[in-house]
Amino acid sequence: MAKIDTGDTAWLIVATALVLLMTPALALFYGGMVRRKNVLSTIMYSLAAIPILSVAWALYGYSLSFGPTHHGLIGGLEYAGMAGLVGEVHGTVPTLAFAAFQMMFAVITPALISGAFAERMKFTAYVAFILLWSTLVYYPVAHWVWADGGWLLKLGALDFAGGTVVHLTAGLSALVCALVIGKRAGYPARRSLPHDLTMTLTGAGLLWFGWFGFNAGSALTSGHLAALAFMTTHLGAAGGAIGWLVVEWRHRGKPTALGFASGLVAGLVAITPAAGY
Repeated sequence: MAKIDTGDTAWLIVATALVLLMTPALALFYGGMVRRKNVLSTIMYSLAAIPILSVAWALYGYSLSFGPTHHGLIGGLEYAGMAGLVGEVHGTVPTLAFAAFQMMFAVITPALISGAFAERMKFTAYVAFILLWSTLVYYPVAHWVWADGGWLLKLGALDFAGGTVVHLTAGLSALVCALVIGKRAGYPARRSLPHDLTMTLTGAGLLWFGWFGFNAGSALTSGHLAALAFMTTHLGAAGGAIGWLVVEWRHRGKPTALGFASGLVAGLVAITPAAGY
């Protein structure tokens, strides 16, 4: 039996908590951008994903994502309900710790898509959407890229912390949702201005903080690899924020708070797939 490293395990548990924080942070980030009457519904998109998708992950999501492969396309149901994981080891950490860490990725990814249809989807439809999307998109793609035997992994795909599994799938799906739902009524003649950029900036700051768990935690160790991912993550966010401010300053004559928040999050997204390479 492989030996558990307590330092690696402690870091992974802390990183898991940091990634969990990112979903409430996302709720604030999106919540500040919408009209005042839609703040609570927008925040609920993100917060409701935590319990709903955590249970789905425990029941069957982890098994489909990281269970024994079926032709490199999907895992089986051997680990349904977290069966057989107690006492097992993944690398140098308990498998349950690894499963909990990956759970937080599975929780926040569908919530990321909600920005594309904020203010325009009923909550019941949203719940059905995130469950179906996770089952049909997230779990298979996570298996392709990260699971032993996944077909993209065997082709040599490199995704350190979710560039493909998280951001590419969420981004493309958000685009599809926006195209299907269509333009907002009155847009672009009438634009809905953010009601509270203080809330958005608070969310952006918490995302920056939590992203260290997202990327550095993906090292699954507390050594040099985590340190590398930590440093590149911070500089990615800093570079994104500076870059956006410079461009805004040049084109609009002054930088904006929303531009700052957008730039730092864009930098974090951009560095994620290569943070440890």
